[in-house]
Amino acid sequence: MNIWIFNHYAITPELSGGTRHFDFAKELTERGYNVTIFASSFHYSLLRETKYYGKSSYIIEDYDGIRFVWIGTFPYSKNDWRRVLNMLSYSVGAYKTAKKINIEKPNVIIGSSVHLFSVYTAYLLSKHFNIPFIMEVRDLWPQTLIDMGVSRWNPFVILLGILEKFLYKRAKKIISLLPKAYEYITSLGIPLEKIVWIPNGVDLKKFENIEGNFGKRTKFKVLYAGAHGIANGLDTLLNSARILKEKGYSGISIELVGDGPEKQRLMKRTLEEGLDNVSFRDPVKKDKIPKVLSEADVLFFNLLAKDTFKYGISSNKLFDYLSSGRPVIFASNASNNPVEEAKAGITVPPENPEAIAEAIINLYKMNEEERFKMGNNGKKYVEKYHSIPVLVDKLETVIQEALTAAN
Repeated sequence: MNIWIFNHYAITPELSGGTRHFDFAKELTERGYNVTIFASSFHYSLLRETKYYGKSSYIIEDYDGIRFVWIGTFPYSKNDWRRVLNMLSYSVGAYKTAKKINIEKPNVIIGSSVHLFSVYTAYLLSKHFNIPFIMEVRDLWPQTLIDMGVSRWNPFVILLGILEKFLYKRAKKIISLLPKAYEYITSLGIPLEKIVWIPNGVDLKKFENIEGNFGKRTKFKVLYAGAHGIANGLDTLLNSARILKEKGYSGISIELVGDGPEKQRLMKRTLEEGLDNVSFRDPVKKDKIPKVLSEADVLFFNLLAKDTFKYGISSNKLFDYLSSGRPVIFASNASNNPVEEAKAGITVPPENPEAIAEAIINLYKMNEEERFKMGNNGKKYVEKYHSIPVLVDKLETVIQEALTAAN
């Protein structure tokens, strides 16, 4: 069976970011499927082109047995009209490329809603090839924009609302990454039985040969690894670092790994305030993340307190954290809390530097055996609920049901 996946921001493991569809495709390939991923080679976080096209508008690449079709797209450097053009150029380019490309035709198409234009492309191609279309809901558009303060009467929001309902109705099945997204989707008149929850997960093989580092460093390291964006609320972590310094906890260091639009400002602030217990590192390739996480004593997960998270979260970063066997400080108002479910760390209110600093101090004072138990709880939780084979079992069922519904 041939499966085509349309995800504008899909990446391979040598880049930084989430590898959900690569990991799924790898497992599906081992089960006998042929998977092709249509993605943009302009990296959404690094904000630079990662491929060279010459005179072509696309590139076909085999990466570890997975076929990627890279689409050349319009560049951008911040969230303005150029980013919308980037989305549209991917969607149009992917549509044109998919119609003419000389590869096996698909039996089913999956469109992932990193934005709705990408999903619309998947839908149009499903009509062209007369095959079922599956919609994967990552973010709820336009509700996410509304929750972030954009007027629901904004013309762009209205357009997205119309497109959203159109796609929900035409998808044979809807995959949701968010555990409670069904509440929102069914409120639009979509039947519950059409919706399946398949969260993000982890390829646990990548964590198999990572040695524990508890107690092997001169300083107790708290590590954040991920995007440095507004939603990540990393000023709160710097505020906690200042509290730790004022209280004289010189044995605790905080390290931030990654990149994003807020990074330069955060680095400048660190220097201006003399936060010598904070350091920054460049982003690392996805396949190097297990090693980086193993260098920490505690991992930090934080999101701003927003209504956006009332339907839950499904963070690649968080499941990587849990797989590493390190205790996690979870600072979010999300309606689901994997750290609490797994008994794998400490939960504190978001945007509360005093509570975060206290959690760090508690873990610092905790004996190594207790921290190890927390970390091990996280590993067991991920293995049971978020390993790639477990999630692909669900995906296979969705694909078969979509094919059956189409016949």
